[in-house]
Amino acid sequence: MNYANHRRAIEKLYTDRCSIFRHEKVKDPVTKETKLVTQPVYTDQSCRISQRALGQNGQTEAQNEIQYETKLFIAPELEIRQGDMIEVTRWFITRRYTAGEPFLYPTHQEVSLQRKEWA
Repeated sequence: MNYANHRRAIEKLYTDRCSIFRHEKVKDPVTKETKLVTQPVYTDQSCRISQRALGQNGQTEAQNEIQYETKLFIAPELEIRQGDMIEVTRWFITRRYTAGEPFLYPTHQEVSLQRKEWA
């Protein structure tokens, strides 16, 4: 099987862009204190998102909770870890997600994304 041809075909569908962030330990040179800081791991990567399920309406008298799951399709050589923060831009809309565990294929990887925000 020619995976290169399959990968090119899949990547033609990548119309979205994403940046991936991760909490990294950073030592302050002055105070010598180690803190967790959100650092960019990859920026402006080609990808494709697909909504996995319709949004659930968590409307109550006090709040309206937005909660649904999305799937990210992206290059297999990028190391994405469960818990990474992923910012995806589709057209002119940018949304933030938390990554689930990636599932690797020779041609791409699929990552379950969870978006939780307040409306």
